[in-house]
Amino acid sequence: MNTFRIYEDFRESLGEPAAKVLAQTLGGMFEELRNTVTKEDFRGLSGEIDRQVSRLDTALVRLADAQGRTEQRVGELAQAQNRTEMRVEELAQAQNRTEQRVEELAQAQNRTEMRVEELAQAQSRTEKRVDELAQAQNRTEKQIEQLTVAQRKTETELHLLVKVVKRQAPRLDAALGRSLELQFRDRMTNYLWRFLKHGRMVSLAELSHQLESSLDEESLDDLSRADAIATGLVAGKETFIVVEVSSKADANDVRRVVRWAALLEKAGLPAIPLIACDFISDQAMRFAGQQGVRVFKQGRLLAIPAA
Repeated sequence: MNTFRIYEDFRESLGEPAAKVLAQTLGGMFEELRNTVTKEDFRGLSGEIDRQVSRLDTALVRLADAQGRTEQRVGELAQAQNRTEMRVEELAQAQNRTEQRVEELAQAQNRTEMRVEELAQAQSRTEKRVDELAQAQNRTEKQIEQLTVAQRKTETELHLLVKVVKRQAPRLDAALGRSLELQFRDRMTNYLWRFLKHGRMVSLAELSHQLESSLDEESLDDLSRADAIATGLVAGKETFIVVEVSSKADANDVRRVVRWAALLEKAGLPAIPLIACDFISDQAMRFAGQQGVRVFKQGRLLAIPAA
């Protein structure tokens, strides 16, 4: 029995350690048999050994196949191990990223806590300011109450004053009208010199002959209420200007001066009605234009409004 050959035969299939152990075991067995058995026994034993070796070969083949499958499985496990190690590495990197993110979140949490603290301080200041505003509001409400009382008192006094003014208004209007009348009669020809050429003031006494021969007593009395009468040239024609002076001219003033001008016309005296005033409403101004009444307002002869 050549133990080296046995070793060489099984080294590739079983591996060096297993082949060495098997060669040593079989070599020892054959050496022992050689010393204890006869040739005849050896031949019988040899046949049995051959059968056992055959079975052993079969077992070894199976063992080799199992070894191959084991090595294949080991290779697969090695690959799985590599994948596991790669996965572990990925998980380690993910863990690092997670830890980094956790650190960032921790820092963000610190910033959030600082911001919350700032907001808490701002809230405290706001509450303090609101309290101040509430106190100011209370003071304001007290002042408003005082002003309300004063306003009521003022309204009462104003109401009384309005009553007084209303009672005095007719007198005041009359006084203003009288003052304006005197001023206009005194300066009428100067005021109207560009409209009334060579103008002069006239009295009803100067016109009595023509008036009395054409008008009845009631008309004469009505005409005597005219505030002023002047004569001169208007557009080159001798014309009379009959005037109603009023601080605030209205439609009644327009009607009155138109009636006076008509009475002069009836007596054969061409006449133009004119109102002298400080104020006249737009409606009264339009009515004056429709009636052919000229308006002298605040030192200026107004143009006749368009119809």
